[in-house]
Amino acid sequence: MSNANGEGSIYKRMRNGKQTGYIGAISYTDDSGQAKRHMVYGLTRTQVRDKMKAVRDRLDNGAAVKDSRRTVADWLKHWRATTLAASDRKASTRELYGNLSRRHLENGAFGEIRLDRLKPSDVEALVLTMRAKLKPARAPNADPVRALSDATIRQVYTVLRTGLDGAVRDGLLAKNPAAAVKRPGVARREARHVSTVDVTKLLQCAEGLRYRDVLVLISGTGLRRGEALALRWSDVDLDSGMLVVRGTLGRVEGKLVISEPKNDRSRRSVPIAAPLVAMLRDHRLAQDAERAAAGNQWVDHGLVFATEFGTAVDPRNALRTIEIASQKAGIPDVGVHTLRHSAAVAWMESGVHIKAVADLLGHSSIAVTGDVYGHTSDTTARSAVDGLSDQLGLLDL
Repeated sequence: MSNANGEGSIYKRMRNGKQTGYIGAISYTDDSGQAKRHMVYGLTRTQVRDKMKAVRDRLDNGAAVKDSRRTVADWLKHWRATTLAASDRKASTRELYGNLSRRHLENGAFGEIRLDRLKPSDVEALVLTMRAKLKPARAPNADPVRALSDATIRQVYTVLRTGLDGAVRDGLLAKNPAAAVKRPGVARREARHVSTVDVTKLLQCAEGLRYRDVLVLISGTGLRRGEALALRWSDVDLDSGMLVVRGTLGRVEGKLVISEPKNDRSRRSVPIAAPLVAMLRDHRLAQDAERAAAGNQWVDHGLVFATEFGTAVDPRNALRTIEIASQKAGIPDVGVHTLRHSAAVAWMESGVHIKAVADLLGHSSIAVTGDVYGHTSDTTARSAVDGLSDQLGLLDL
């Protein structure tokens, strides 16, 4: 019997002379122009009609009549080599996404799931596995793999969802199963910071270390480590006491590369206080002496902070510098970012408006600043309450 809506034909399904259900047949032309016929099955005509409509909707949307049987791993490998590689994302982001896909999505049982069998609950199970306190070792004598951070789990989810969007676009999936799963949250955690007294102590303990000046600049401006190491002298105006953040230094495929800033608001002008201007003038004189000593071995990249031959400074060297100073000062758990965080907290505690702090830090919005630094010390909170009480004249009520 023909379907009255012209969406194909529906027939009774017979076996050994008995009806066992219905068969629906849809004729269509594939991308190569060949005539094709697709069959669906159901116990009732209604079931078959619904399945035929779903197939017709897929065809109308340019998708295949059914989801691909390719595995998640197979598709993501293809996606990495094509869509991701051709995207306009930063090189460091492409590398990050590729590494997360290989490490967490393409390996193991999840990567073996076929696209046509992938369900939202599979994605949720993956998230739960990543949240586990300890994952089982991959080999009997191997050490257990530690749980991933909330931020990494969210990144893995983002990579999966983006990759499956590509499968939908290419017609391998009718819809993205990951899109039906809520994006994993990240627990709020206040940034580690130390007092201005401790920052001063750390910088004093870093005296004599080659990359101490990097730490001094970060402490006084709140720059990110990669931003400070990417600075060129052309970005710095010592006469006006201003610098411009134009890039960030990091490793991409094992090489030190200066790439675009983290976001549009990271491209910013930052004032330099007089002591920092003096420090940078001295630093430049010392660098000029090194250039002369290196002779033709000097590679002039115009970097403010460079090795003894003018090349970019490995960010790990700045980390080693603060670690040495931290140990000497007896202040544990201090990294380069601690200095940036400490600058932000000092600004907030001294009454600098959160919008100005966000601008100085290059945050994408003041919401980010509020989430990371939206707290006050007991002293500041007490001063605020006492100040309001005085203004209201509460003692006279």
